[in-house]
Amino acid sequence: MDYGAVSVSDFARDATAASQTDTEAAVNLYYAVRDQIRYDPYSIALDPDKMAASATVTTGVGYCVTKSILLAAMARARNIPSRLGYANVRNHLTTGRLKKYMKTDVFVFHGYTELLLDGAWVKATPIFNRSLCDRFGVTPLEFDGRHDSLFHEFDSRGNRHMEYLQDHGHFADVPYEKLVSEFQKHYPHMYKSGEFTLSGDFDAEALED
Repeated sequence: MDYGAVSVSDFARDATAASQTDTEAAVNLYYAVRDQIRYDPYSIALDPDKMAASATVTTGVGYCVTKSILLAAMARARNIPSRLGYANVRNHLTTGRLKKYMKTDVFVFHGYTELLLDGAWVKATPIFNRSLCDRFGVTPLEFDGRHDSLFHEFDSRGNRHMEYLQDHGHFADVPYEKLVSEFQKHYPHMYKSGEFTLSGDFDAEALED
């Protein structure tokens, strides 16, 4: 969570330029990460350097773990206390190809961010960007800085969207060894020569599905 990196602090500064309070700043940070960083589960890389907040700013692409890291880092750059939360979830809106590749619709160590605002920890999940939500027929997840913002239980058509199955708790920084261990445990077929392998075009698949 390299919140001192110039690229991270600049991104945070630009996103909060018009903010008058920490809550306003947190909301603006949330939408900057949600919509300016494209969600792509095929971007998963378990190299610590590639998971850093600065790396996500540079590529403009991330998945739940790296986008939540970026939001937490940007909050700290703005002097807003933050921490990371993780849970196993069942995602019903994955693409057919990705589900076949993963051999499950359970995503382990799904990441979100918690921010300390007005004396209370508030959950924020800046994962699916608006354009991707439109393709899936899902209402984009909003955040007001006062209420927890987790994935909708149902999509805009009333179909089940996401279920939280197991909460791993919250952490001051990425519990890297535990995260990697869980990925290896649940997706052993996705490792080749000790490296995590996953490739595809999620946007194209979303349109096709």
